[in-house]
Amino acid sequence: MMETIGYVFPNDLHITWSLMIVIYPYITGLVAGAFVVSSFYHVFGIRQLRPVARFSLIASLAFLLVATWPLLNHLGHPLKGVNVILTPLFESAMAGFGFLYTGYLFILLLEVWLVFRKDIIVYAKRTRGWRQRFYRILSLGVYDISEEALQTDRKVTTFLAAIGIPSALMLHGYVGFLFGGIKANPYWSNPLMPIIFIFSAVVSGIAAIIILYQVIMKLKGFVIDRACIDTLCAWLWLFLIVTVSLELLAEISLAYAKAEDWEIVHQLLQGPLKFSYLGLQMVMGALVPFILLGFIVLMKRSMGDKVTNTLSFTAAGLLLIQVFSMRWNVVIGGQMISKSLSGLRELYVPGMFEKEGVVAAALIMVVPFIILLLAEKFFPMFKFSEEQTREFQDSSAPGD
Repeated sequence: MMETIGYVFPNDLHITWSLMIVIYPYITGLVAGAFVVSSFYHVFGIRQLRPVARFSLIASLAFLLVATWPLLNHLGHPLKGVNVILTPLFESAMAGFGFLYTGYLFILLLEVWLVFRKDIIVYAKRTRGWRQRFYRILSLGVYDISEEALQTDRKVTTFLAAIGIPSALMLHGYVGFLFGGIKANPYWSNPLMPIIFIFSAVVSGIAAIIILYQVIMKLKGFVIDRACIDTLCAWLWLFLIVTVSLELLAEISLAYAKAEDWEIVHQLLQGPLKFSYLGLQMVMGALVPFILLGFIVLMKRSMGDKVTNTLSFTAAGLLLIQVFSMRWNVVIGGQMISKSLSGLRELYVPGMFEKEGVVAAALIMVVPFIILLLAEKFFPMFKFSEEQTREFQDSSAPGD
């Protein structure tokens, strides 16, 4: 028996955009957010973020390489995806992702190459066998690592990072544009939707970098840089405040206007989405991290490193849940509104082992971390942290 509410058209019972369309904007949000963290260092010169600058750049690339997988799995004909590039239709909003993705991928690959170019050349000279051949291929035949050449690399890197920021944000913001442009759905048709998607993307990216940085530092036995964590938390708190304010503003605007659409949206938020919206997205995912990050930012001088790391790790984890809940509520919740605007469709529950089920989504989400693990074997993403740890151990060693 279908658990519908109100009047739903007979041909309008099922939700067609599944879990894959939820994790797709979630992954692209991580792409944009991680790149913003890297750009804070390369463009704006925030020196406190140097320990995570290289890592966040590789993390953005790792998530970007997997960003299309949920869409291709949902479409069912992945080989046809290349037609967006081969036979472009510039008037198509859906095709916009292909153009933005390709352009941003080119910018990101070039920036990664410039950032690690010196290390690639050094490894090409020091290593032997297949690793040496691998690094020689990556060097592209350019072996100049003079100070003048490296200075040019830094200038080009800054330029690429600068143009990469709007590219990354547009890559994710266009998803909000697509939802906001669907006028027939009152829950999506909102000019704030692209802006909300962009700010929440930065929140998820910073949160992911905080968690991954702390985990990797623990596994490697490196020192967790307190200034880096404090700076990440300060920016995360700022973007969280802006994001939640925009989300609340969008809902309050609908509620205050009390148009005919609000009745069905109100039923949605107070009914099927009550737990995921009020419980996960707003209370556990937004209010609790807001309090935790507030303690870190406002009381950082009186808090120890362990307390700061624990609170920031907890807040970041909750914010990743918050952003995923927001994506779920928008994608799945918006589809629950029937085209009759007088009822709600059945609640979508993803299967475990189906084509677009939980296992498939989990496997896709794991792939970027496998890419990061492989990248760590070939590129010195934490060279600065290793130097910090060595200096700390030398300074804390007992004297002769």
